Amino acid sequence: MKDLIKYIKNYRLFSVLAPLFKLLEAAFELIIPLVVAAIIDHITQVQGGALAQSDGASFVIYMCLVLVGLGVVGLISAVSAQYFAAKAAVGFSKELRKDLFAKMQKLSYYEIDGLGTSAMITRMTSDVNQIQTGVNLVLRLFMRSPFIVFGAMIMAYVLSVMAGVVFTITIAVLFAVVFTIMLITIPMYRKTQGNLDRVTAATRETLVGSRVVRAFCKEDDEIAAYNARNESLTSSQKRVGRISALMNPLTYAVINVGIIVLIYTGAISVNSGNLSQGEVVALYNYMSQILIELIKLANLIITVTKCFASAGRVNEILKMTPSLRHSDGGDRVVGAPFIVFENVSMKYGNVGMDALTGISFTAERGETIGIIGGTGSGKTTLVNLIPHFYDASAGRVLIDGQDVNSVGDEKLRSMCGVVPQRAVLFKGTIRENLKWGNENATDEQIMSAVSYACAGDVVMSKPDGLDEQVEQGGKNFSGGQRQRLTIARALVRRPEILILDDSASALDYATDARLRNNLRMLDYNPTVFIVSQRTSSIHHADKILVLDGGKLVGCGKHDQLLKTCEVYREIYESQYGKEGA
Repeated sequence: MKDLIKYIKNYRLFSVLAPLFKLLEAAFELIIPLVVAAIIDHITQVQGGALAQSDGASFVIYMCLVLVGLGVVGLISAVSAQYFAAKAAVGFSKELRKDLFAKMQKLSYYEIDGLGTSAMITRMTSDVNQIQTGVNLVLRLFMRSPFIVFGAMIMAYVLSVMAGVVFTITIAVLFAVVFTIMLITIPMYRKTQGNLDRVTAATRETLVGSRVVRAFCKEDDEIAAYNARNESLTSSQKRVGRISALMNPLTYAVINVGIIVLIYTGAISVNSGNLSQGEVVALYNYMSQILIELIKLANLIITVTKCFASAGRVNEILKMTPSLRHSDGGDRVVGAPFIVFENVSMKYGNVGMDALTGISFTAERGETIGIIGGTGSGKTTLVNLIPHFYDASAGRVLIDGQDVNSVGDEKLRSMCGVVPQRAVLFKGTIRENLKWGNENATDEQIMSAVSYACAGDVVMSKPDGLDEQVEQGGKNFSGGQRQRLTIARALVRRPEILILDDSASALDYATDARLRNNLRMLDYNPTVFIVSQRTSSIHHADKILVLDGGKLVGCGKHDQLLKTCEVYREIYESQYGKEGA
């Protein structure tokens, strides 16, 4: 948690004012039992005939007005403290979320794959909210509760040393109970948050794949799997809840024992004349205040325990160092091939087999490179190495003779237009989505890219054209429309390297053919990488890479590969009948 304290620095004034106002409220609260004691002792003296009845009535009215004044000032102090604490806590969470989101954007694909989308969402929402609640309560109660507890103990010593000893023993036992429960529950809350991650992941996976689940009639299986994870979460919450629930009854038990001892010793002191009746009532009120404040403190500790568990999970991401390697490289080499793979191998993580093994090829400017192979053969992995989304485990990827590790990710990716397998559009307008490629693009440039991407009919068919609203994920567009718009988004950038990762899979053959023809007519002549399952999509390519089990088993033109590469020939022959049917 201490690593996150820096996020409150812009709200230091609020963070100081909140506990100060709470301490002011607490100070007035400690005075109230003394005022009540004075009223009781004064009335006792009136009843005993030591004072006139008129003097007693005026004194009681005066003291009641003092109590009202203390209550009003205390209320104002409490409201002010709540306001400043809320401002500081909300500001803290805003700064934390901002840095957390920025950090997530800087993580490489490797870290994102390892964390998982659901875990990152849980940290951004549930965990940060838990930390915000913890900061709010700490600013309000962390100083107030101990102040009243120890203030009440000091006041007890002022009134009676014997009563002070009772207070000291009671408080010591209470702190032992509270901190023992806290030490037990901290790791349990951390485990509970981990179970929440798993439930969130299962929920997201099922919702995203709901159509597949229904298509295979797996609803009952998914419900059973979800219920199992949910039951695990519920069980962990119940276990930690049972232990946390011991806090209040144990606290009440200790306090009530303390009150019994206090009243017993107080009665003896009253009989002996060492204490007045009003002072015994004041001591009882102080003990009641301690009870209330320790219950608050117990709840605060439970919240802070959750807060620390969440802070550790959030800090885990903030401390992550992106795994992508960067090095100081030289300038571009004039005359070098544009893109070179030198014996490149790639492995996801530190275990398992290589996704790519010993890949070597070159691509010149303006060439079209087709990449084909079976599912899991490493096609997407290969093209992801070009914009440095992952590091090669062995070998080098060169751009103009310069290692991609030394080009600089921002500069390298500004050269690339990447259209991933899953077409994703963001909430907004079509124009706003297409300007992701170039925020300064004019409508003429946008429509030119739309035309090349065969998406003109998509835009023209919408009542508002480029200003047509896009729902989250582009759900108001068909799969083929989303693919064409994402290709247009990449073309708006006018990239030197255009990567189409199976991005035309939802297009019919005629539209796919028109798209490929349009790409050959681009006036800025990019180097195009086309990943596809269809031989018809890549047969025109200047060079076709055939992958099988992560290895490059064929490299050449279509006609050449039909003669020399058995894998390519099998793929072609398996599809030729389908395409010709």
